Amino acid sequence: MKSGVDPALAHAYAYSGSYRSMQRGLDAVETANELRRRFCIPTPETSRDGVAVLNDLITAAEPGLVGNTQENFFGWVMGGSDITGVAADWLTSVWGQNAAIYQTAPAAAIAEEAVQAWLLDLLDLPRESSVGFVTGATMAGFVGLAAARSEVLLREGYNLELDGLQGAPFIKVFMSDDTHISNLAALRYLGFGRSNFVCVPSNKQGVMQVAKLEDLMNEHQGPKIIVGTAGHINSGGFEDFRNLSRLAKLHNAWLHVDGAFGLWARVLQEKSSLTQGVELADSWSVDGHKWLQIPYDAGFAIVKNQDAHRRAMDISASYLNSKPEDGRNPTELNPELSRRARGFAAWATIQSMGRSGIRQMVSRHCAAATSMSKSLQQKPGIKILNQVELNQVVLAFYKDSENVTEAVAEAINAGGNSFVRTTDWKEKRAMRISIISKDATQETGRDLANHIAKKWDDFQAT
Repeated sequence: MKSGVDPALAHAYAYSGSYRSMQRGLDAVETANELRRRFCIPTPETSRDGVAVLNDLITAAEPGLVGNTQENFFGWVMGGSDITGVAADWLTSVWGQNAAIYQTAPAAAIAEEAVQAWLLDLLDLPRESSVGFVTGATMAGFVGLAAARSEVLLREGYNLELDGLQGAPFIKVFMSDDTHISNLAALRYLGFGRSNFVCVPSNKQGVMQVAKLEDLMNEHQGPKIIVGTAGHINSGGFEDFRNLSRLAKLHNAWLHVDGAFGLWARVLQEKSSLTQGVELADSWSVDGHKWLQIPYDAGFAIVKNQDAHRRAMDISASYLNSKPEDGRNPTELNPELSRRARGFAAWATIQSMGRSGIRQMVSRHCAAATSMSKSLQQKPGIKILNQVELNQVVLAFYKDSENVTEAVAEAINAGGNSFVRTTDWKEKRAMRISIISKDATQETGRDLANHIAKKWDDFQAT
């Protein structure tokens, strides 16, 4: 057996210890072709020293890295990978466990049991729910909607697991016309097409108009699924979950909630009005690598009906050994067999932050967004396009009645002090600000507002 620390591991540790404190850019500095020149070399024929390989990897990768671990990165809803979680993720790789079933990785299975209980407690969701540990909200939506598909068909007397989709009753899926693309992707993976979708007109926050939803549901017979949103990707808006739950019950439908980041508003008492009634849903998808700051990749599929969850996901075989006294078998709850032991990093991150740390972080980010929007809405030519209730701010810039948002965003990014991105929303070119990096504070919001205002003044002067 080898003794001492492997040189490659020691080298990675030394580099990793200083990376977060390095002065570095917020956006990639090399083009795709330049990165290809670094990475896409001829297939190696011989073995190489591990330290030399890591040095080449660092040299190749650094110019193509974005700064989402920094507090002034606002481009997308991307977390910053909590450093304790990163360390636990190293251990996950060193341990090399295959968290397929309890017997292949007992510690990984029990870590997931612990995190499941913590998540249901933190998010105050039905404690009888089961949780699948997946790569992110897209696959969490896939799991929740797979359970929905199985259950609404069973309510119609159709056994999907026995007879498959061929000849199954036609399911209608009701969702906002501005639903997140990940929901459409998950539904497509599950065999749904555009004719299954009923796109409900959305309000200014991008969520469904309840009266329109009610009318449309009344027009259709047969099995139904509703896909609601807790934290719209642009506006941060929330559905009227009490009414969505009422309609789901009335139509014997399944209510799934896309809560990728917005579900974490549940940890704040002052934001309770936003998520009122969300606990009445049947399933929820939520990311761990966004607001919870678990290193990528981390997502949670939460399903209230454990039987429906297992019917949709179970992978069983005689060689996948089990005993009655075993802990959870992850293959019953997510779509993978061989898989990373995602529970370790989640366990360490939640332990590190604690309930109070999570609350303080979410509160800081919401306060920063509110402060920033109040400051910028006073500037002529800047329009705030959403009702700022969470950590998202959507704004547009107009010069002589022309939308110049794209040009302003380029000017902001060119300075290297902040990183923003644009989007098309409600037929307007807009800048979307997401305050979600762990270290961001209310001062971060004030600094960003001042920076944007200065860039806007400079732009108008040209």
